[in-house]
Amino acid sequence: MKRAFILIWILALLQGCSVTRTAYNNADVFLSWQANHYFDLEGEQVEELDRRLDIYHAWHRKQALPQYARIGQEAAARIQRGLKREDLEWGYDAVQAQIREALGQAAGEATGLLDRLSAAQISRLEQRLAEDNRKFAKERMQGTMEQRHQRRVKRNTERLEEWYGPLTEAQTERVRRYSERAPYSADLQDRDRKRRQAEFVAMLRARETGTRLKPWVQNWDTGRAPEYAAAVQATRAEYTELLLDLDRTLSADQREHAASRLKRFSALFDSLARQP
Repeated sequence: MKRAFILIWILALLQGCSVTRTAYNNADVFLSWQANHYFDLEGEQVEELDRRLDIYHAWHRKQALPQYARIGQEAAARIQRGLKREDLEWGYDAVQAQIREALGQAAGEATGLLDRLSAAQISRLEQRLAEDNRKFAKERMQGTMEQRHQRRVKRNTERLEEWYGPLTEAQTERVRRYSERAPYSADLQDRDRKRRQAEFVAMLRARETGTRLKPWVQNWDTGRAPEYAAAVQATRAEYTELLLDLDRTLSADQREHAASRLKRFSALFDSLARQP
């Protein structure tokens, strides 16, 4: 569930409003497909999943979307007046709080179903997670450091241009400097992913999601190896400096591009929240 709703959030940032509306209104279909992809649910399990998804989707529409709309409007106002460090800290904390709340609600709906999975279904999950890990390694860990650096520059430039429009040469150079300074932590992330996956599988086998799942999903950053925690913190610090430096160089058109994008999606979230 975490991945699905993060996907919807990403769609809201990167795609047109009509695409996002369609994705959100069909989120239950996507989530059901994902669950079957990982677990091979059968019979009454499928029906139970559909019921729980309906409950969760209704909660998310009523409780979460109005918060997204509010955050979007506030973020647009802060961008228009020029970003300060405290604005980025506010944005990070606001999004983190929304994710934790959504994950906690999802966990509450999922536990009854998860604690009744068969051994074969849990084994199926392990196979799918192994496939995901191979894909992650291929996309994020292969190649020389120079190749990985180039991929990071490309990825970050494209992401920022979705927000601001085309970057100037000087702005692109600043993105390159970020990519050089921020730690390369894909190897550490890979190990942490596998640790979390093993914890989840153990929880399923012990049939303890009812008592353990909610705090586990909400506190995804607990239990990290010290070197990975340090790398995450350093990367966040470097990205904060990047955004502050870029903000000082934004043209009026670039600033308006970002603010308008946030306002459009704030209005979309508000509209979706009002749907019956």
